[in-house]
Amino acid sequence: MSDSPLPHASALHEPVLHWYAGNARSLPWREPDAGAWAVMVSEFMLQQTPVARVLPAYRVWMERWPKPADLAAEPPGEAVRAWDRLGYPRRALRLHAAAKAIVDQHGGVVPDDHAALLALPGVGTYTAAAIASFAYGQRHAVVDTNVRRVFARALTGSAQPSISPTAADQRLAVTALPEDERTAARWAVATMELGALVCTARSPRCAECPIRSRCAWVLAGSPPYDGPPRKGQTYEGTDRQVRGRLLAVLRAAAGPVPKADLDACWPEQAQRERALDGLVADGLVDPLPRQRYQLPG
Repeated sequence: MSDSPLPHASALHEPVLHWYAGNARSLPWREPDAGAWAVMVSEFMLQQTPVARVLPAYRVWMERWPKPADLAAEPPGEAVRAWDRLGYPRRALRLHAAAKAIVDQHGGVVPDDHAALLALPGVGTYTAAAIASFAYGQRHAVVDTNVRRVFARALTGSAQPSISPTAADQRLAVTALPEDERTAARWAVATMELGALVCTARSPRCAECPIRSRCAWVLAGSPPYDGPPRKGQTYEGTDRQVRGRLLAVLRAAAGPVPKADLDACWPEQAQRERALDGLVADGLVDPLPRQRYQLPG
């Protein structure tokens, strides 16, 4: 890193917000009339899943369940079925549980209070801040991987953020927030978009970056990442893949599925049984008499 002082976050506000105004993707959950439930559904779906994969499932979901009460009225297994191939299907169960809590405790309306959002099933620090900020225009630090990467480069001069989120990441994001509430809400989504489209992990498009001249990493000569190696996620042959195969059989069935049909979807018995036991333990599959299984009712 160079000896020049680190840029102050306030110098980044105007160029990032101006860039966002002209470059933001048109996404259904960002429409002015989308509402807090649309934002909430999108945030659950987007966890560890790219936008391109989320969009088809999101549209089907919102057409079927445009309000929390619509989802809450259905069995949780229908949420798992509609989740289709998004991955990490426990998110579907948590979203269904959150919808029931919204109906039971908040009159069917996604709460605008940050503490109330945090109390909903499946809603953690990031998701509560995202809903409060994106849906209700509140001032919160919304810190996902993209935001951590933008701030690591622009404000600290690091090529990559820490592998896992840290308290320091959260503090840095809080200090970077504009004071004005509505401006802070736009800043939150703008920095996220900048990380997704320009300040990407592997091939950042620095020439197109609105804060290139103020970026601590660029000013330091764009030093390479020198931290511990980052392992890519594997899928082929993993228990995750087996779980996906088992759930695909159950999603396609109109009723209970015999164990023999599940056995046919994966050849390795020990791994298949382990994956099925895990699905049952996670509440994603209900075991029935006579060795039959179904999505949770």
